[in-house]
Amino acid sequence: MSSDPFSRMNTDRTNGYHSEMNNTEANSAKANGTDALLDTSPQASASLRCRTDSESSDKLTRFILPGTNGSPPKVLTLNELANVFKNIQNMELAHEIALNLEFKLQPYEPPENSLERRIKDILHKSFWDNLREELNQTPPCYNHAMQLLDDIKECFPQILSPANKRILEHFNEVLDEAVIRQQAEKGVLDFRSYADFVIEIMGKSCAPARDELIQNLTKIKDVVNTFKAILETMTLMKLDMANFLLDFSRNDIMANSAEYEKQKFNKYLEYYKFGFPATQNWLNRHRSRDANNAASAVYQIISSAYMELMDWPDNVEFPEVLSMDKERTLKLGLRAKRLCVCASLASICLAVPIISQRPYNRIELSKQFEILVQNIYDKENAAGAVMENIWEQVKIKINQYLQKEQQSVMDEAFESMLKTQVLQIANKDSPVRQLMWKRLQTYFRLMLDLKTGSAPPPPPGFIDFKGELESYAVALRRVIAYNHSVFGDYFAQILSKDHAEGSAPNGKNQTEIFMNGDKKHNLLASGVAQAHQ
Repeated sequence: MSSDPFSRMNTDRTNGYHSEMNNTEANSAKANGTDALLDTSPQASASLRCRTDSESSDKLTRFILPGTNGSPPKVLTLNELANVFKNIQNMELAHEIALNLEFKLQPYEPPENSLERRIKDILHKSFWDNLREELNQTPPCYNHAMQLLDDIKECFPQILSPANKRILEHFNEVLDEAVIRQQAEKGVLDFRSYADFVIEIMGKSCAPARDELIQNLTKIKDVVNTFKAILETMTLMKLDMANFLLDFSRNDIMANSAEYEKQKFNKYLEYYKFGFPATQNWLNRHRSRDANNAASAVYQIISSAYMELMDWPDNVEFPEVLSMDKERTLKLGLRAKRLCVCASLASICLAVPIISQRPYNRIELSKQFEILVQNIYDKENAAGAVMENIWEQVKIKINQYLQKEQQSVMDEAFESMLKTQVLQIANKDSPVRQLMWKRLQTYFRLMLDLKTGSAPPPPPGFIDFKGELESYAVALRRVIAYNHSVFGDYFAQILSKDHAEGSAPNGKNQTEIFMNGDKKHNLLASGVAQAHQ
């Protein structure tokens, strides 16, 4: 399956063209040697898994590179990962890394009950049993111990950044093979002291998240178990380094992937003349009938169309050109709805003095809301049923707060009124929900207009959800800014077809107007730059 998302657009009408286009691009890629980089063919997957015998050991730890649409996950070594990030040419992978800050590598483990897993477990058990047996001999035998120290020395550069050159030099000096062999021959090899030294260096080199794990290594008394735990921890540190490599490469990938996608899309348009109906309908729905200035009208239409992405209608086809971000956008839409529900609940509960006059009670209840609404839009959970559960929690909490201050619990009339208002929040058309949604839209428009500096203050009702509010707004703005840098000119071209006077002033194209603004408008000024930070 092709990794090019554009080749999957409007397949019913353009199968013949796509077949020809795919063959042409495949031949071109083969000629340029680019098809080997994260190709999704069975042959490529097999080649990625073709390894020498030495790579079956722990010295070459493997990682899982998560799959993207239509592509399975890949199992790669650290060296293969470095090559992928340096020469990335899979457009979906580049797009995902650029927009998804949570895109991380995962540790590779053979499947349970697989032959690979059984062989690995047998070999590992055999090694550790032999090591323990040799150390317990009189006098001790250090064959496996020396092999272990040699493997650790060989693997250590994989968990150090290039800036730690002096630490690596010191590490290699202490774990000098000739010195260790001489100590073993004389029977004076202090295996425990080497374990303590390795742990000390690991503590200086690890990520802060691993500090506790390193500290626990010092508490293990048995030397064999200590080294076993050292290798397990080193595997995690290799994963940390691999993800650091990914994050380090992210800025370069961002800087080039949008331009790369734009070039691919423009090349695609040279051959594909059928248009994208869902994209055109999306933009045309936001046309302003009384717009006098065509350039300004195009700007306003695109701006309004992007706002619709906050809550995409279920019965409307998603724009084809944004297909790579459809799932991401819909998930962000659910986040926006949950935020709106939380803000609505918090606003209603302010009618209770024990909540509105006690900030700590208000904040605690708001945190409860964030937890309780997580499954409100799951298919198997009706919003009304979830809201019933939320009301029960609200009632319990409020009465607890009242009793804590020796006040009477809510009377029946007030409780009934509050319950009715809370249950109405399940309906998106309820007055409170609509008010909170308008405030959320206004806040997001301000975020889009934001050029530099901090985010705008949260609107009323959202104060206790500031972290999630900003995280949501930044994530959606990132998607919009990135896609506008790719498709902005195409959107303007669609909207300007019927407006000969719609050419941009001063020779600017519509993307420049939209991204940088004119005297009247500045919606996404420096949006891409901030999205890339």
